[in-house]
Amino acid sequence: MVDRPVEKGGEDRGAMGGELLLVALGGCFLSNLLAAIRAREAPIQEVRVVVEGTLAEAPPRYRQIRMEVQARTEDRALLEKLVTMAERACIVANTLRGGVDLEVRVV
Repeated sequence: MVDRPVEKGGEDRGAMGGELLLVALGGCFLSNLLAAIRAREAPIQEVRVVVEGTLAEAPPRYRQIRMEVQARTEDRALLEKLVTMAERACIVANTLRGGVDLEVRVV
């Protein structure tokens, strides 16, 4: 369920849309990274992605989003290569980076 805190007019029963955007980015990226690791049978375990966003003053938006990848591996160069591949394959990252024409209309 999507909601907002009581002080922002909601009932605090779920994440806000902006929080879900960060979840979508992390999930999209991580699924691509795990697929790349599995496809190559890479010796990489305990993969974790932390996504953080910094809010702008106005209009409400994220001015910066950071993803940090943590994993257990002895081949850091391979991990970095697979992270780059996952980043390039992530539809959410590509959309955020390239911008998108957004249309809102009442029907």
